[in-house]
Amino acid sequence: MQHNDIIFDLISAEHSRQKKNINLIASENYVSDGILQALGSVLTNKYAEGYPYKRLYAGCDIIDKIETIAIDRAKKLFNVKYVNVQPHCGSQANAAVFNAILEPGDKILSLSFLSGGHITHGTNANFSGRLYNHYHYDVDINTGVINMNTVDDIARQVKPQLIICGASAYSRDFDYKSFREIADKYNAILMADIAHTAGLITCKQLNDPFEYCHVVTATTHKTLRGPRGGIILIRHDSELKQKTQKLHHKTKMLSDIINASVFPGVQGGPHMNIIAAKAVCFNEALTKKYKDYIINVIDNAKTLAQELMMKGYKIISNGTDNHMFLIDLTNQNISGCECEDILQSIGIIVNKNVIPFDTKSYLITSGIRIGSPAITTLGFQKTQCKEIVKLIDKAIKNRNNDKILQDIKSYIKTTLCK
Repeated sequence: MQHNDIIFDLISAEHSRQKKNINLIASENYVSDGILQALGSVLTNKYAEGYPYKRLYAGCDIIDKIETIAIDRAKKLFNVKYVNVQPHCGSQANAAVFNAILEPGDKILSLSFLSGGHITHGTNANFSGRLYNHYHYDVDINTGVINMNTVDDIARQVKPQLIICGASAYSRDFDYKSFREIADKYNAILMADIAHTAGLITCKQLNDPFEYCHVVTATTHKTLRGPRGGIILIRHDSELKQKTQKLHHKTKMLSDIINASVFPGVQGGPHMNIIAAKAVCFNEALTKKYKDYIINVIDNAKTLAQELMMKGYKIISNGTDNHMFLIDLTNQNISGCECEDILQSIGIIVNKNVIPFDTKSYLITSGIRIGSPAITTLGFQKTQCKEIVKLIDKAIKNRNNDKILQDIKSYIKTTLCK
């Protein structure tokens, strides 16, 4: 099909860019052709406010079946009793949970942004920090790992209504059992945000949050390798009326309150093309092929981290349990911003990232974040990961030598990204 709009030329250019670069951004991945077909389908034409078989619009018979299939597949994939597949993104999923169980001014305890927490977990510039009183725990300055005794101490002092375990730049697993014990001790609701690690958790490569957390949010892109979107999940539904003053409807379960919070609480019509793509994603994630992929994701991340440490790079927490890790660049005399630019110039895409207790701003940073999901989708194995590390190290050490940088770029284009 021919298109005259320049937008389609730019889409083609972006397709070429993705094929010719090594993508190490931990939150990005490549979806299947089936997911792309669902995203670009006529389902985008349909308004479907409400839920299956309870819509505000007519003509939703087929739509209802699609959303029901998406829900059923997600329940099977995550082994849960309740799923809402309508959130447009992870931030919307978090907003819906907060809106459901908190009142403005209630207290949230979460991992700080500087220690790897997400912006929707109570940063000042975000709605979560503007609507709620936020308190944070940090990783240990020496180990880079969360200390549960510290979390307990802060919870005892703060008495939060909500405790969040989850991160966007933390390379270790979460101790959900200990978090639940703390939440119960101080009468708090426990929420896990597994936006990054959802795929690893479904394959039982990380601890199971559903057994201990009252509610879990996730995204369907990143390690799940689906369309950009959010989901909300509950394994053990309950009234939780004793947990917070907002849960005052004695006949309503937490799942009912969350449904109402998603629509009409924080969203209007669901994006049915994305929900269909989520259904395709969940079906793909139920296969052995996907489980093998996730094991390779973790192996590749560990290989990248180990090889970098062997070359003298400092990795926060000295390794990773999941698909990503942070490099502390302070001993390399280069900022995260500069490193991001240098690596992009040779065809390696990373993102600058603050490190725990960073002295530089989030626009400059002292570190970069590395992730393995995208390159693993393309079939990269440990051998290629070791080669990537050599190229990263060579580029950083020769960042002022244009000839060497150009040679690396040519090698990546012609050999690693052929």
